[in-house]
Amino acid sequence: MRGYASVVKVVFFGLDEHEQEMIQGAFAGKRGYAAVLYPEPLTEENASLARDADGIGVFVSSHVTREVLTLLPDLKVIAVMSTGFDHIDIAACRERNIAVCNVPHYGDTTVAEFAFGLILALARRFRPMFARVERGDFTRTELTGMDLAGKTLGLIGTGHIGSHLARLAHGADMEVIAYDLRPNPDLTKEYEVRYLDLDDLLREADVISLHVPYTKATHHLIDAARLRLVKNSALLINTSRGGVVDTGAVADALREGRLGGVALDTFEGEQVWIEEEFQGPDEASADELRDALASFAILHSDRAILSPHNAFNTRGAVERIIATSVENIEAFFSGNPQNVVGGTYRVPAAPAGGAP
Repeated sequence: MRGYASVVKVVFFGLDEHEQEMIQGAFAGKRGYAAVLYPEPLTEENASLARDADGIGVFVSSHVTREVLTLLPDLKVIAVMSTGFDHIDIAACRERNIAVCNVPHYGDTTVAEFAFGLILALARRFRPMFARVERGDFTRTELTGMDLAGKTLGLIGTGHIGSHLARLAHGADMEVIAYDLRPNPDLTKEYEVRYLDLDDLLREADVISLHVPYTKATHHLIDAARLRLVKNSALLINTSRGGVVDTGAVADALREGRLGGVALDTFEGEQVWIEEEFQGPDEASADELRDALASFAILHSDRAILSPHNAFNTRGAVERIIATSVENIEAFFSGNPQNVVGGTYRVPAAPAGGAP
């Protein structure tokens, strides 16, 4: 731990009991570290718990804003326990030269499998079927599903997760088309994936699945105008980030019969539902409440499935997330930062006379 205190304090937030056990085990026997663990996400109200921390570890439920960062004067590194990092104020971290390190490949197959499961659930009308059976009704009226073999899957984003979903869909005899600013020729070679522009993909696809990061460029990538391009029978799947899809526009399309089904593992307004036990409804903004009401309308359609940002959540994936997050922290404090995102860290120049 060159150039740092003899004991590095790292504070983790948003951990359940099993995750706490894994982190305790990961740091057991490691000299020079003090790991402090909390079950609640990091907020401006509880940031004092990490006031003297050298590093923090956070899931997506913790929003590390500029205001939170001002309360963490000693912070040097943020271990983001996810691939996405849109819940971190990257510009503020860059100004402070705080490294932000993510976990780039923990759940490529994990999330792809979940997305394919959602496709199956919509195509075969699992939600209304299960609800009917729970009432003791075993009739099949209005439960007719859709074959996937021979249908066209439109992938928006063909990074690691999208590529795995292409493989699963190809194995199910689906045709796969895709949109990506950087087409992957290996997918075309191995799975006959055809790359199209976004609007053409939306017109042609029977199933649309999103696998892109959330940025200014992808905000409401699927909006009201683009939803009017899709087939009325199309299925829409989002396991990326909520802001990529206009929740209100999806609610309108469902109500007007312009979507065959929608499955959202992440959606605008989700923080009102998922984090309510931590932050309280009074802290939701007007926009968040509006989006939450739109998601509530979606929830009440039997052609819709909402899940609590759960695509990543398998035992194996969580173990990989925690292992890589601990490795990121150790690598940073050993002077060899890894998985740094957004250009957030500049390695200090060695002082005259040699390295510290």
